[in-house]
Amino acid sequence: MADQTHVLFVEDDDVIREATQLALERDGFAVTAMPDGLSGLAAFRANRPDIALLDVMVPGLDGVSLCRRIRDESTVPVIMLSARADSIDVVLGLEAGADDYVTKPFDGAVLVARIRAVLRRFGHAGHSAHPEEPESAVQGGTLTFGDLRIDTDGMEVLRDGRPVALTPTEMRLLLEFSSAPGTVLSRDKLLERVWDYGWGGDTRVVDVHVQRLRQKIGQDRIETVRGFGYKLKA
Repeated sequence: MADQTHVLFVEDDDVIREATQLALERDGFAVTAMPDGLSGLAAFRANRPDIALLDVMVPGLDGVSLCRRIRDESTVPVIMLSARADSIDVVLGLEAGADDYVTKPFDGAVLVARIRAVLRRFGHAGHSAHPEEPESAVQGGTLTFGDLRIDTDGMEVLRDGRPVALTPTEMRLLLEFSSAPGTVLSRDKLLERVWDYGWGGDTRVVDVHVQRLRQKIGQDRIETVRGFGYKLKA
């Protein structure tokens, strides 16, 4: 198990939980499956998995609240599972700190592809606060934008001299913007570069992460260019 990627899977539907666990194990993952949010939180603290799959609607402690609790303690990647592509479910999960989401019913191959895409972005280091640096980002050095200082070697961000706590996904997003300040990056391009989507994805994932990043580095630091995308003010 030590050599396997450890997945925490929280799902209250017995059939879905057991079938998905078997499918993931066949693909080489080690899986800890829990039926509710409270047991999921206990399992997270006991096992420190590499990635967490959380159904939105689970008893005891719902998936969104569980994601917030996990995010308070760790930068481990989180994928939310929602029974519907409802805007409220999706946005609440992403705002709670999730890195991506998958809508149920899902194809097992699609879920595995999403998991592997997230793990590639995180360099397979679920516990690390430092993401694998994207190829398109600046390869080393310090970048300064007003009171914002980005150390691309140490993967650290300071705002007005104080550390800014970013998740690995937020760091990758900031690195993409800082690699081309003043250049408009489309949502599709950001999905491709930051989320490693080789196919079309939901641009709400980008919008919510940009909003979360703005809250941490300054609301006016990233500009919306209507109809095109976003850019970091040079």
